[in-house]
Amino acid sequence: MNTEKKKGSCFLTGLLVILFAIIFGVVSSFCFLGITYASNGLFKPILEKNVAANNDAKNNLIIQANATLPDEVKEAIVINEVEDIVIENGTLTVPEVAEKCMPSIVQIIVVADYEYYGTVQEGTGAGSGIIVGQSDTELLIATNYHVIADGKDITIRFCDDSEAKAVVKGKKVSMDLAVVAVDLTQMPEGTIDKISIATIGNSDDLLIGESVVAIGNALGYGQSVTTGIVSALNREIVTETGETGNFIQTDAAINPGNSGGALINMKGELIGINSDKLAGSMIEGMGYAIPINEADPIIRELMNKEALEELPPEEQSYFGISGMEVSAGLYTNEGVAIPRGIYVSEVVPGATADTAGLKKGDIITEFEGDSIVSLAEFKKYLASYKKGSKVWITYERYDGTAYVEYKIEVTLQGRDDLETIQ
Repeated sequence: MNTEKKKGSCFLTGLLVILFAIIFGVVSSFCFLGITYASNGLFKPILEKNVAANNDAKNNLIIQANATLPDEVKEAIVINEVEDIVIENGTLTVPEVAEKCMPSIVQIIVVADYEYYGTVQEGTGAGSGIIVGQSDTELLIATNYHVIADGKDITIRFCDDSEAKAVVKGKKVSMDLAVVAVDLTQMPEGTIDKISIATIGNSDDLLIGESVVAIGNALGYGQSVTTGIVSALNREIVTETGETGNFIQTDAAINPGNSGGALINMKGELIGINSDKLAGSMIEGMGYAIPINEADPIIRELMNKEALEELPPEEQSYFGISGMEVSAGLYTNEGVAIPRGIYVSEVVPGATADTAGLKKGDIITEFEGDSIVSLAEFKKYLASYKKGSKVWITYERYDGTAYVEYKIEVTLQGRDDLETIQ
């Protein structure tokens, strides 16, 4: 009997323990849920606000840091793998540069007399040019002087493969620059709407290592695009005329036919005029370009030259010299490069040259800022300027160690003036 009571008592005790455990569990659960709900309601907005503030601070810090970087190294930054922050830098991809700039680049086909193994034969050469301006009557194209030198016939081929004839507007031999002009009335129909004028950049802003694009008529096969970087700035090079200039060096491929073409930054701006002749055919990975900041003032001067029109004989000027042409690649006995131009072998007493102080041995290199490389050109200028005109003449005189340049203003005489003096 006692045993049965003891068993009943133990069963009842166990049942009560289980019941209390269940009640405790239910109450605890409700308490936990209530606290969680209250916490979310009270503290979640505060937590979210703090997280957002931290993210904003992080973003601002990154943006400020990138603002100090050069444009060419700025790039998109991913934050928390969720939000993209793009720093606008105005740069283009290579295909975008090509699409934007190709309409402003032309092919130049030149017919000239070339010397082959001692004999002179007519041949065709190829180069490149850049559309730099347009007047009411002309389309103006910049190129290297050596591209159009001695050209008897110059043809421009545009981006749409249409063609037009061009004439030399002006040239600066010492800088290897020239401007040719196309008569707008001779432009093929519809071409004017497909071409564009190059956007001029600032070559002084270039950085070593900056990406660049070269566009030109490589090997005469048509327009092509090469890419590279700015390898060096202010690279001193002695040209074939003996002039020392500072050039942009690039590893973008610049091959024969690229001469006169464009070196462009990643904003699509013209920052240099390429010259294959400076590097030579035996050099790889070293191309050179005339910085646009040095070329631009000269190009603008050449662009504004008036076309020469021959005057009646009685109105033409007379300079009063006998001379001969000095070609490229000649040197004095001391090894000094002789400038291209007209060598004065005799001065007529009392004539324009004598009055201006020129002497035997001087070399006339420019007439009114335009390079003179042949007697025919010099005579053409004299025939186109009325006697009595004041013009600027540039000549160089050898002092025993170097050629010294002089630029003087002279008053052109006529033949009848000389007869009156004599």
